[in-house]
Amino acid sequence: MALARAALTVACETLPAYSSKFSRKDFTQHQLFAMLAVRRFLKLDYRGLEVLLREWAELREALGLRKVPDHSTIQKAARRLLATDAPVLGWFGPPRSPRRAA
Repeated sequence: MALARAALTVACETLPAYSSKFSRKDFTQHQLFAMLAVRRFLKLDYRGLEVLLREWAELREALGLRKVPDHSTIQKAARRLLATDAPVLGWFGPPRSPRRAA
């Protein structure tokens, strides 16, 4: 929970709340960034993060979530956020190269 709160605070200081004035405003970029930080820390996939958020009410409350985003929403936010040059994204380290099939 401390990680989620810290990530939310950092995102609030560095990212705009929404990527566009036309956004649906279901989730802020701050919330999505904090979810991605939790995902990275716990080494979850997007579906695993969705399940975790559904089951952990305290985490949803700490992130200020009224509802749980679908895994595809989280994945699209990750792609969008990592495409920007925001300094806060250094939390995620360098981009990983795609895995090759064995």
